[in-house]
Amino acid sequence: MSASETARENAQQALIDAYAKLLTCVTKMHELAHAEQWAELIEQRTHYVMSVEALRQRDEETVLDDDGRKRKTELLESILEHDVEIRRRLVARRDELGKLIGVSQRQRSLHRAYAPQQGDAAFFDTGSDQEKGAS
Repeated sequence: MSASETARENAQQALIDAYAKLLTCVTKMHELAHAEQWAELIEQRTHYVMSVEALRQRDEETVLDDDGRKRKTELLESILEHDVEIRRRLVARRDELGKLIGVSQRQRSLHRAYAPQQGDAAFFDTGSDQEKGAS
């Protein structure tokens, strides 16, 4: 085997290994999403995005043989399946947070609307208590 063939095979294996590493990362992210560990998921996603960027460059530079293309396709399918599920869970979480924000805003609006009146009612109640004591 020539040096160029060895280099090509090494580059191909490195690319496949990088896709396998990406699958490991996205599998971990899927587990975090399932466990609703959102902060850890976001941290892991940062590493995932950096890995994807590095992989993109390596992918453009590497030519795969038929077996390599087949393995890459299998890995990509698995990665995308996990990614779809992660996104589904993130959308559900976003919707949940949106509802909580809406409830909080309504409570704050109600508090602003009725808080001054509650202060007036407390003033009148205090006066009534004093009158009762005087009688």
